[in-house]
Amino acid sequence: MKDTEIPRAVAAAVDTAAEYGLGADDATVLHNSNRIAVRLRPSGTLARVAPLAHRLDFEVELARRLAETHSPVAGPDPRTEPRVHVRDGFAITLWTYHEPTAAPEDHPPAAYADALARLHAGLRRINLAAPHFTAPHTGLRRVDHAAPHFTAPHFTDRVADALQVVEDPAVSPDLGAAERALLTGTLHGISRAILDRGPRQQLLHGEPHPGNLLATADGPLFIDLETACHGPVEFDLAHAPEDVAAHYPGADSALLADCRILSLALAVSWRWDRDDQLPDGRRRGREWLAQLRADLDRREHAAGGGH
Repeated sequence: MKDTEIPRAVAAAVDTAAEYGLGADDATVLHNSNRIAVRLRPSGTLARVAPLAHRLDFEVELARRLAETHSPVAGPDPRTEPRVHVRDGFAITLWTYHEPTAAPEDHPPAAYADALARLHAGLRRINLAAPHFTAPHTGLRRVDHAAPHFTAPHFTDRVADALQVVEDPAVSPDLGAAERALLTGTLHGISRAILDRGPRQQLLHGEPHPGNLLATADGPLFIDLETACHGPVEFDLAHAPEDVAAHYPGADSALLADCRILSLALAVSWRWDRDDQLPDGRRRGREWLAQLRADLDRREHAAGGGH
């Protein structure tokens, strides 16, 4: 979110919490990217505030259902209505604030894997329809998010979104021709390679990286479910540190390697969007692009060595 919009967004969060009698004498912005996270004290509420275009109702509903299955998620504040509140041009959701007990990089791998496996078990119990997606040999298709209301997208829809960025110079004007070709080829080729393996698929978190896993007094809790999608569990595992996979039951190492490349290609693509608001995003994009080239070289070498 742009710095000039933050004061108004914080005020919208404070006013929304006040509707439920939740005091906010102190409002602290904890995180800012495409939306902000605001800690409200003394009420113990976390407000997430985004432009109205964001589809936050899906995230709230998914978190509510997962909380009912006792899955490891940080749920909506039970003192409020679990819905999206609209105020002053912003979409606001209200959540229970959990005080972190450790830094994101300090999650023990076994505990991380156990929390992710329990989250996946809970997600298998959630009745959210999977969209139909085009077979990999005929191209990627974007889901119509207008219907039905709580249909979760497929991971290939994430790929299609990224392709809209890297294939259009008007959207990614600073991306060089060679880099554009590399990202386009990787997004198409690796996503098809994943699907050609015929993996078992289910509803996923979408981006369960360390920044989306809180170490709390109640144990590890996942946050930010707005990227939930259908796909193989290895797509989620690809966002976790490498040593987590060793503790996750039944992970396919070859499939996971391809999912790691795909998740990195997606992250690089977002950094070249002209409207990307991740702090220091362009520098990270250049670093991740170099890492992507190295990972692709290793994959090609491994494939060649197998003949």
